[in-house]
Amino acid sequence: MFAAMPEISPMPEDEEAWAAVQARDRSYDGRFVTGVISTGIYCRPSCAARHPARANVRFLASGAEARAAGLRPCRRCLPDDVARDERAVVEALAAIKAADQPPALAELAEAAGYSPAHFQRVFTRLAGLSPAAYARALRQERAADALSGAGRVADAIYDAGYSGPSRFYAASGARLGMAASAWRDGGRGVVIRWAVAETTLGPILVAATDKGVCRVAFGEEAAELARRFPRADLREGDAEFSALLHKVIAAVERPGIAGAIPLDVQGTAFQEAVWRELQRIPLGETRTYAQIAAAIGRPGAVRAAGSANGANSVAVLIPCHRVVRSDGSLGGYAWGEEIKRELLARERKRDG
Repeated sequence: MFAAMPEISPMPEDEEAWAAVQARDRSYDGRFVTGVISTGIYCRPSCAARHPARANVRFLASGAEARAAGLRPCRRCLPDDVARDERAVVEALAAIKAADQPPALAELAEAAGYSPAHFQRVFTRLAGLSPAAYARALRQERAADALSGAGRVADAIYDAGYSGPSRFYAASGARLGMAASAWRDGGRGVVIRWAVAETTLGPILVAATDKGVCRVAFGEEAAELARRFPRADLREGDAEFSALLHKVIAAVERPGIAGAIPLDVQGTAFQEAVWRELQRIPLGETRTYAQIAAAIGRPGAVRAAGSANGANSVAVLIPCHRVVRSDGSLGGYAWGEEIKRELLARERKRDG
């Protein structure tokens, strides 16, 4: 299920905090405030004002701590609004989850004391989705949870808040990638074609539904695919599948030339936001986990972004190998560090 909001990462050490201030890094907003002794004010790390001398700076955990030290909030960056925004979004998330029907944007904004347009921006920045998109994703996730257990499909659809089966299928067809009954029953009735092919990085398993590729994994065999989809109709790839398979192999061997490859993947709303951001990383470039979290509007969710990165089920096509640690080291990779290093080397060469 959805978590209301991720926990904010702990306050960094002074050296890291100062580097964040110099870079005006928005991903650190809310983790600490910058106290300027010479002026008597405190700011967000991302404040656009001219940087103070390092000797005049103190780092404090919160606005409350800064005020207790006799400092006042900056009128330019309004550091106390970070906490206010977070509280407003947490309360809105709770209201959406508790409601039988999603509250209107105007209703949520009024409860937070914001204008609808401003609240929409604040919510989207912190939650990674608009209020309406979050409500839709929540209903889809509730339906998926209900369908994974026993009981009638129609009951699960109504219990999740849909007005009827047609609304559920219209809303969830593209996201779930398979019919509701199949989702409930381990893929029953869904045809998944697969093959294991040789690449210069070792054998790779590729599997796809009629909607797109649902699994790409180095060194994996069909037995693992059967475990993931125990009731699906697993078939070795035919001639039509062969064309898709060769496009996936091309994406591994010659990055950047395969073109668009359709995908059929599912995750939580947060995971899918991370995966979309991974697909935006240009060929030959990398991003850190913190940068990904900040890019989807969830700067405090660095660990959660790492987990979503690791949950990616289609290697290379959703390029989780392009995410590295903040110190520049490779970090983990489900299919091995050597494969990750080689993929990045190929992409840098191709980009150059």
